[in-house]
Amino acid sequence: MEILRCEGVRKVYGDRSNPVVALDGIDLTVFKGDFVAILGASGSGKSTLLHILGSVDRPTAGKVYVDGTDLSTLNQTQAAIFRRRKVGLVYQFYNLIPTLTVRKNILLPLALDKKKPNRTFFDQVVGALGIADKLDALPSQLSGGQQQRVAIARSLIYRPALLLADEPTGNLDQRNSKEVVDMLKLSNRNLEQTILLITHDEKVAAEAERIVVLEDGRIVSDERRR
Repeated sequence: MEILRCEGVRKVYGDRSNPVVALDGIDLTVFKGDFVAILGASGSGKSTLLHILGSVDRPTAGKVYVDGTDLSTLNQTQAAIFRRRKVGLVYQFYNLIPTLTVRKNILLPLALDKKKPNRTFFDQVVGALGIADKLDALPSQLSGGQQQRVAIARSLIYRPALLLADEPTGNLDQRNSKEVVDMLKLSNRNLEQTILLITHDEKVAAEAERIVVLEDGRIVSDERRR
């Protein structure tokens, strides 16, 4: 089942006299259950691509479909709701609310929609991520790796069609980086979560099933490893 499709996605910043092309004709398809790494150096366009896929930004040209929805048809409010319900976002900075417990941080997307959590799924997520014993703690009482696990759990709680992870290990040491990547792999395998991982680190990218390499806003390689 197709989860993501990009058709000729182009993003240009600046004016006509001095255009800066961040993305130049991106064609990409991702299927349910895929674990894909988008690999590229700084300035390659990978963060721009992530913002467009997450409906945070719009392409200058081209189309993006997530779970069958054409993102160009959404206004700003609709895009925010779609993002919350359909696209999980994990950044290198955890963006946890410091005054809320781990439990409340994880359940925040559901609370915003006044929805009750599926307790079985909640227990499955926190159990898989190894934070079941931290639910009453505040973010300040957790290590960086544990905070990132909470951020991943929050991104999964709505069972999004697509999880976008933007340099999720960029703020962590080697041991915690490995733990976070292992958690993403576990989410992909055990929860059948489709994941798109944005990274500049070849070692991190090598953990994915498929590696897409960006250079100067273009896909120069797309390799399925297993």
